[in-house]
Amino acid sequence: MAGTPPAPFVPLVASFVLALAAPAHATPPTTTHPHPGCTSLPAQACLAQAIEAMGGRARLQSVREVELQGMGHTLLMEQSYRQAPFLASYQRFHEWLDFDDGRVRSEQTITWPQAGGTSPTEVASTQVMTPSGGDYRAGGRSLPLPASARAASEERLQLDPLRLLLTAAAAQDLQAAPPVSLHGTPHDVLTFVYHGRPLALLLDPVSHLPDAVERTRTFDDFWYAWGDVRERIYFDNWILVDGISYPTTRIEERNGAVWRSTQALSVHFNGTEDPARFTTEHALAADAAAAPSRWERPFDPQGHVEVAPGVDFYPGAWNTAVIRQDDGVVVLETPISPVYTRGLLAQAHARYPGLPIKAVLTSSDAWPHAAGVREAVAGGLPVYALDLNLPLLRRLLDAPHALHPDSLQDHPRTPVWRVVSGRTVIGRGDNRIELYPLRGADTGRQYMVYFPARQLLYASDTLVLDPKSGELYQPELMHEVMQAVAREHLAVRTVFAMHQGPTPWSQVVQKVEAARRGP
Repeated sequence: MAGTPPAPFVPLVASFVLALAAPAHATPPTTTHPHPGCTSLPAQACLAQAIEAMGGRARLQSVREVELQGMGHTLLMEQSYRQAPFLASYQRFHEWLDFDDGRVRSEQTITWPQAGGTSPTEVASTQVMTPSGGDYRAGGRSLPLPASARAASEERLQLDPLRLLLTAAAAQDLQAAPPVSLHGTPHDVLTFVYHGRPLALLLDPVSHLPDAVERTRTFDDFWYAWGDVRERIYFDNWILVDGISYPTTRIEERNGAVWRSTQALSVHFNGTEDPARFTTEHALAADAAAAPSRWERPFDPQGHVEVAPGVDFYPGAWNTAVIRQDDGVVVLETPISPVYTRGLLAQAHARYPGLPIKAVLTSSDAWPHAAGVREAVAGGLPVYALDLNLPLLRRLLDAPHALHPDSLQDHPRTPVWRVVSGRTVIGRGDNRIELYPLRGADTGRQYMVYFPARQLLYASDTLVLDPKSGELYQPELMHEVMQAVAREHLAVRTVFAMHQGPTPWSQVVQKVEAARRGP
């Protein structure tokens, strides 16, 4: 489990309209249709038909604000315990899009399936974006709106179905493309460049309504790891609101897989204005537009703890470690991004100059845990990966990154895999390492790292203690670790993990046993 994202990482429900995929993956039509659609019309005339089908330019332009209430679900592809079929999170949302003044307010409650112990199963938040400021509010705190959320809101104002066709009409490069098959019907295709990248509209040849939009783009959420992502947004379940046809269902595909579906249950145009609706506490920073992706944060060695001689623990959003052995250095985990991992590898060289990096360990399949593995492969480093995770890791390495190249995109290299399918030993001496697959119901795609001479255990992504109450997050995870420790006859004194610093093993055992006893 990658865990519930920290506050600035909670996605804007409306952001699904941002991600649009390339038309190249659409299937060319193989059948003819009695209605020619736009085949004989110029691009602008074809678009004019679509605008008229939705209710006409005047009606669309008259909508200064839309209020939406609804629900949806998102498949947690990045952190489902067994991959497909995926776990899902569920959202309820209440949103206002103010087209005239460029403002968005999104209130949402997300229910997470993986919460346990004292962790909340629901995360409520509010995001407000205006041209001059923005807030992210959750848990009684108000933070500046992250740059990624601002970008999502700004694009929503231009690509919501109420504005999508008007945005296309304003494009200077609108042109027709060959038809593609959608829902078994040849659809007209119009393309234009939006923010520097082609965007395609797929128009029904009979109703002329926009059935989908698509493009290829990069993302600033968990999909960052996949580089150039093909995305298609389907519009469906149309209703008439004040003379305008509006799609209440939106289904988003990423790389050909359905990822998110949202359903508006209530749609209102031009409602009563509330002066407080778009108030913000945080002004827009002068350098906000230049802010780098949150995934490209540099590695920070501050907070370093020597757990044992030659075993260096580096805390962070996703923890890492560097281990010195007689013949080289082992790097534990490649999280977040190639940029972050590059800094971690540099720290390993700086910490132990003269020693080569002999191994890189990636212990689980959660995307943010392995997002930097491309950097390790680009450096020609041997990567120790669980047997079950190899198909996913290979796809990560094969994913194109042409839009925002990393080291592996610029300098392709064949990976050097070390497959972990059972007890695997690395090195010798006091910092000898033993890798053991966990093979539990929720931990089947993780392995633990054991230091026999230190009686030290790295438990991958299984251990989190609530910083306030000290309660154990999802005791089942550590219960499975305890089962693996007993199965392999390991003696453990200290344990640490992806989201937990060094902790007495006895303390964790007590909490798991208390959970097993029940109330």
